[in-house]
Amino acid sequence: MAGDVLIAPSILSADFAKFGEEVRAIDDAGCDWVHVDVMDGHFVPNITFGPRLVECVRPHTKKILDVHLMIAPADAYLEAFAKAGSDIITVHAEAGPHLDRSLQMIRSLGKKAGVSLNPSTPESAIEFVLDRVDLILVMTVNPGFGGQAFIPAMVEKTARIKKMIGDRKIWLEIDGGVTPETAPSVVAAGANVLVAGSAVFKGGNQAAYAANMTAIRKSYGGRS
Repeated sequence: MAGDVLIAPSILSADFAKFGEEVRAIDDAGCDWVHVDVMDGHFVPNITFGPRLVECVRPHTKKILDVHLMIAPADAYLEAFAKAGSDIITVHAEAGPHLDRSLQMIRSLGKKAGVSLNPSTPESAIEFVLDRVDLILVMTVNPGFGGQAFIPAMVEKTARIKKMIGDRKIWLEIDGGVTPETAPSVVAAGANVLVAGSAVFKGGNQAAYAANMTAIRKSYGGRS
């Protein structure tokens, strides 16, 4: 149902000089989760945050910290991100040869396990790990930078993954180019978590963030 769709603002679009304040602002403005985009300058062409950032923002919110690792290799860092306070840790299917092992490791650390797919990666890449995951993240832009334009072909891919999930209790998350214009199509395709960066953080204050999230929710008929 549209009312069950969650919004997870990406702090990649926050003011880096005041992360704690920004996280409190989106929390008070009504976000459901807080999304942390971790990039290594190797797997993707940008460098962002490490476990220390997760540790630093953890005290500023009780909301779920949804940590998206765009790094390769990932396994060596899973324990550090778990200890830092992540609630969900998502690795890319493309980031290493042993995806099943990575997902088992995340769960062994007591965290929810997610897997992400780049736009050019077919959903068949995760067919055999569906019983290992709590979340599937569909990249609707090529990872590495915020503010990119949504790739329309990912709507059909989202629908196919929703069908693959069946009755499993797996969140289906969309990341990239989410706006009031693009949100309705992915929600209709089955997505129930929307990562939004610049579409939430434009305006630069709590009132603006609340209005921006309300606009996204209203676009697909969600709660106001």
